[in-house]
Amino acid sequence: MSNQPLIAPSILSADFARLADEVAAVKGPPGRGADWLHVDVMDAHFVPNLTLGLPVVQSLLATTDLPLDCHLMIENPDRWATGYAEAGAYNVTVHVEAADDPVMLAKNLRAAGSKAGLAIKPNTPLEPYVDVLKHYDTLLVMSVEPGFGGQKFIAEVLGKVRKARTMVDTGHLNLVVEIDGGINTDTIEQAAEAGVDCFVAGSAVYAAKDPAQAVERLRSQVEALAARTKR
Repeated sequence: MSNQPLIAPSILSADFARLADEVAAVKGPPGRGADWLHVDVMDAHFVPNLTLGLPVVQSLLATTDLPLDCHLMIENPDRWATGYAEAGAYNVTVHVEAADDPVMLAKNLRAAGSKAGLAIKPNTPLEPYVDVLKHYDTLLVMSVEPGFGGQKFIAEVLGKVRKARTMVDTGHLNLVVEIDGGINTDTIEQAAEAGVDCFVAGSAVYAAKDPAQAVERLRSQVEALAARTKR
């Protein structure tokens, strides 16, 4: 696991009618609030749900200085993803199952100014994409089926996290290992033990009375685990 855990609240669980306020609510004190803001873009084709797109991302970029972590659950990301990078997103993640040329797409995203992320669904194996991942900055391991918030954590995906962590630690890959789906106070330690660097949390943060405090609680859990592991 990373020494400095990254917590990325997912606005999929936020109140869309109060989006600017919901974004501000996770900022928290310096170094303790949200590190990234996770933005789920869904097109009702790649996944059976429709959320938001580039205009909303552009509006968010104008209202917050939190780095936007845009997770594109869309068809044809080769065409659409670079627009999010050009708009100013910090990290743009595409699904390997949807990209026609993921290596070229990573290069295009970086050229447009963002980090490049590659997401894999729970049933997608890691091994065929190791060489592709050498071109990426982030690996997003989905621990639920993409498309809807509030799903139950699929612990079986942690085997992929462990493999990725080993490849990062041995220098075969140079990327952030991120996990998305069902992360809360009951599951975050399992994910941290497996080697996750960045934890996406939706309802665990936005269902809380104090979202910034919920972010702090998740961070403290990972830090306490790291301290116990070192002893």
